Order: sequence, then structure tokens, then C-alpha cells
Amino acid sequence: MRAKVRATVHLDRALAEKLDQLSARKGWAKSAVVEAALASFFSPDASERLEAAVSRRLDRLSRQLDRLEQDQVLSVETLALFVRHWLTVTPPLPPDSQAAARAKGRERYDGFVEALVRRMSSAGRLSLEISRDVPPDL
Repeated sequence: MRAKVRATVHLDRALAEKLDQLSARKGWAKSAVVEAALASFFSPDASERLEAAVSRRLDRLSRQLDRLEQDQVLSVETLALFVRHWLTVTPPLPPDSQAAARAKGRERYDGFVEALVRRMSSAGRLSLEISRDVPPDL
């Protein structure tokens, strides 16, 4: 058993309150919390652990950005394909039919927005379904 040495330190009130809260939450004596913190601070590999933690966090952020980029590319390509198809197959309307077509378009658009809201409120996302169905080499 190692000999213990009594030390008196003065802490900022906010830091002392955090020490009280942590020791109560962990069920540890305050001296055990301070001892563990000091051992970590003086550890020669403390900077390496910090660097590894930062590296892991950056790797996770990088993967999240990659997924966001994939989703954005999917969205843009989907929209471009739809617009090209729509422009190719939709004939122009005669002038006397345009008012009725606009009214029907507004009605359909409202239905589309309602469906989109329902879809975004649910747990399932089309982009996730598509990316699971598409082979990775495409």
C-alpha cells in the first residue's frame, strides 16, 4: 500500500462544485477524483490519448460529411433525371387548357407537399432505402 500525503488546495467555487457533483455521481471520495485527474494530467501519454480522441472524432465527422455528400449527389441526380424525363415526355398545352392545368398542378403540388411532410416525419428515408438497394460499384 502506498503512503498517502495530505495536501491542501484552493479551488475556484465553480470547480469545487463540479468536484462535489462528480464525486457524488460516481460514488467516489473527492480525493480519489482529484488523484485520478492529477494522474491523468501528469501521465506522459495524456497528449497521445487526447490526440487519439480528437482523431476519432475527426474520423467520425469525416464519415458523416461523406454521407451528406452522397445524399446531396443522390438528390441532385434524382432531380436532374426527373426534370429531363418530364421535359421530354410532357407535350405543351394549348392556351385554352392552361388555366385548368395550373389548378390541377396546384392541387397535385399540395398533395406532394403533404406526402413529403409525412415521409420526413417517419423514420424511413428514401435515400437510405436507395443506398441499401444500389450496389456500391455503381
